[in-house]
Amino acid sequence: MAADALSIIPGAVLRNLSDKLYEKRKNAALEIEGIVKQLAMAGEHERISAVISLLTNDFTYSPQTNHRKGGLIGLAAVTVGLTSEAAQHLEQIVPPVLNSFLDQDSRVRYYACEALYNIAKVVRGDFIIYFNKIFDALCKLSADSDANVQSAAHLLDRLVKDIVTESDQFSIEEFIPLLRERMNVLNPYVRQFLVGWITVLDSVPDIDMLGFLPDFLDGLFNMLSDSSHEIRQQADAALSEFLQEIKNSPNVDYGRMAEILVRRAGSTDEFTRLTSITWINEFVKLGGEQLVPYYADILGAILPCISDEEEKIRVVLSCHVYCVVCACSG
Repeated sequence: MAADALSIIPGAVLRNLSDKLYEKRKNAALEIEGIVKQLAMAGEHERISAVISLLTNDFTYSPQTNHRKGGLIGLAAVTVGLTSEAAQHLEQIVPPVLNSFLDQDSRVRYYACEALYNIAKVVRGDFIIYFNKIFDALCKLSADSDANVQSAAHLLDRLVKDIVTESDQFSIEEFIPLLRERMNVLNPYVRQFLVGWITVLDSVPDIDMLGFLPDFLDGLFNMLSDSSHEIRQQADAALSEFLQEIKNSPNVDYGRMAEILVRRAGSTDEFTRLTSITWINEFVKLGGEQLVPYYADILGAILPCISDEEEKIRVVLSCHVYCVVCACSG
């Protein structure tokens, strides 16, 4: 297969693809794009697969940095050349690009972001089957040590968000376990990334984020005590939006979330305690019989707030405590 590919792509093009100069690599990629376009028009998909294998094995997996850079721009060029027929080759194209996000060289990681961006622009919704792997990679890249890689990852992230919001193939059920796992990460860049995704997905009418709120509610509450004001603000805004949705929804799993709120009401962080009690107060008014099994725990969590060491907590929560005690006693 490699020999076949060598007969398809001129040697001079392959040499330029691994040149240290970006312009030479870019021009070589444009030639590869044109060659693949001709092969696609002729229905020569086996030969296209041979070209992809060559770019993957001899370039993206090469020990030489410039080869790896060239392989990435080459794979993106193949996708552009294939246009509407690219989907059938994604299984070959996407994995080596994702693998390059782990490269020790920051420039290779940068070009991996650029390559995946150009691939995603071509295939759009066909990209969704790789969403969890792409999300996981972007999650790590959001905290990359190189500012240029972070910037490139942000551009890719915005494009992926656009694709997901317009796609009917996205599976929230498959995504939630990954989100739940990542919510435990403490890195501030990752936390901003996660809240951003939660907010975007919640804005899509066909995606029921509220139904899965118990899976990531604790993670959002954990962010209320972050050292970054911006992260606390973003988490609070997301929680406020979800609480409003809860008030307007007839189907809410109050029980699972009540357990989280009871635990968070005992937080050492003032803002977290305040938010928890506010939620508990609303839950008692809305949850009805669902919350009866949790009344004892709820009372045990909020009664200490009457004598909270923080005066602000005592003043603000006094009304909430009274309402909850009345509901639980009635």
